Amino acid sequence: MSSKAHVNKTIISTPNANPPLPVFSQAVISRGMVYVSGNIGCDKDFKLVEGGVKAQTRAALNNISVLLKEAGSDLTHIVKANIYLTNMQRDFGPMNEVYAEFFDKENMPARTCIGVSTLPMGADVEVECVAEIP
Repeated sequence: MSSKAHVNKTIISTPNANPPLPVFSQAVISRGMVYVSGNIGCDKDFKLVEGGVKAQTRAALNNISVLLKEAGSDLTHIVKANIYLTNMQRDFGPMNEVYAEFFDKENMPARTCIGVSTLPMGADVEVECVAEIP
């Protein structure tokens, strides 16, 4: 026996953030949470920002901030972040320096950081998250 569960969700789409590829949404709201798709450090024309992992991390988190605002949330409501790095040894420290600029050290979200072999467009870092909608 099989059944299909109906998922009540709202797709977040805003021209104020980098556009998604046609195979996923920028973010999705479901049951009071916003699920933000992975963001790499690129501009709206899909060009990686210059400056390595620090600049890419900053661009990704700025884009996530825009998406969370559109969904009625913000960075302070992130409960879980996932970060993917193509060079953990080289980039973990510099990424963390920028990451820490975006969060109150007394209110850090849970987080996982995973080393991967490659990311879209040759990016050094990708960030995704789940946040509450207050």
